[in-house]
Amino acid sequence: MIEELEQKLDSFNSTERRQALLELCEKVQVGEQTLPQPGTNVNLHCHTFFSYNSYGYSPSKFAWLARKAGLAVAGVVDFDVLDALDEFLEAAGILGLKACAGLETRVFVPEFSTREITSPGEPGITYHMGVGFPRARLEGEQQKFLLNLRQTSQQRNLRLMERVNKYLTPVELDYEKDVLPLTPAGNATERHICLAYALKTEKIFSEKGKLAEFCYEKLSNDADSVYVPDRSALMLMIRATTMKKGGVGYVQPDKGSFPSMADTNRFALAAGAIPTVTWLDGTSDGEKDIEELLEVAMSTGAAAINIIPDRNYTPGVKNEKLENLYRIVELAESLHLPVVVGTEMNSPGQKFVDSFNTAELSPLTPIFLKGAYIIYAHSALQQKCGLGYTSDWAKKNFKNVAEKNEFFRTLGNSLQPEQEDTLADLNEDVTAENILLKLTDGQFEIK
Repeated sequence: MIEELEQKLDSFNSTERRQALLELCEKVQVGEQTLPQPGTNVNLHCHTFFSYNSYGYSPSKFAWLARKAGLAVAGVVDFDVLDALDEFLEAAGILGLKACAGLETRVFVPEFSTREITSPGEPGITYHMGVGFPRARLEGEQQKFLLNLRQTSQQRNLRLMERVNKYLTPVELDYEKDVLPLTPAGNATERHICLAYALKTEKIFSEKGKLAEFCYEKLSNDADSVYVPDRSALMLMIRATTMKKGGVGYVQPDKGSFPSMADTNRFALAAGAIPTVTWLDGTSDGEKDIEELLEVAMSTGAAAINIIPDRNYTPGVKNEKLENLYRIVELAESLHLPVVVGTEMNSPGQKFVDSFNTAELSPLTPIFLKGAYIIYAHSALQQKCGLGYTSDWAKKNFKNVAEKNEFFRTLGNSLQPEQEDTLADLNEDVTAENILLKLTDGQFEIK
């Protein structure tokens, strides 16, 4: 019964998802399912099925699994939309899970127009985030910015499909019939398109021999690769051959393809989120100049950095990537940038949570946990009373960033989800110390 309810959490029907979550909570109350105490593991970067999750996880499903796994803090991040935010934060509240929600997109950095950053083969283009958005429903210029992200993405998808359809014929897609049904809210990504092509390929070439021939002719040209791939492998072949740099559907982006980093930072700040730089592995020309990149980003409001830890080391091996990982964390600490970590889960094989107990990551775990607490505290304060990490209140109440980080870390550690509503009556006149006093019922206690 529990497995059936967990499957329903991934339904495209929001009512069915919510009902399944409530029934799972009833199972917990009667002792049919136990939930552990939160530990020290975190994942603040999980894509949901609103922008493609390789396991099909909805916001409610990720919240449930995060609570079931005993994560200290969990967060969702979707490409170009905030569609998961309301559901995820509501589910987290029901489950007693410390949570936050964000958005990821690609941006152009004019100061790095000749250097690759985190998007291979695309100078000046990098992935970028806003974390800790307090709400999904935006207004005015922020609403226009968010809508433009979605519309630009759809236009890019349609142009991509037109080129790939010509190449993969007879495997051709109809956007409305083949792609959009794979999404719960119409926000299709490149990975949804890959899945649609894989499904149609399997349907047209149902005979294994025919499928192998198609893969050889269209996707490989390597005699050693004439085999029948599973769906995940087929998706990767389609993406690599037709959509990445050098592929028939690929078009080199330029400064007009994506919003600037500066404009994206302004959008995130105005919407109540923390603009967040993303870091890949430190090997690109742009990331080799990471101090300069961070200076550029921070000059327009970036105040945190995102890392995918498990990508950056091989267990038991000391190499350049591991050295780069330690270096970027040390640099983030020196600049007082909270470190946001997670696994993405938008590609097959990616873990539910990073391996924090390994020899390579365990020394960094306290820093990752501190960053998670800071982002959670910001999310709760910003949502309940507008006094988040980047608010005018925060600018007035702390002498420096280090002092601000310590307050938000302390609050994020101590605050429990069931206490969040007590923050709602706070106003601009409250002091940081009084917030902690309020939280501990008159006893000032730093945990």
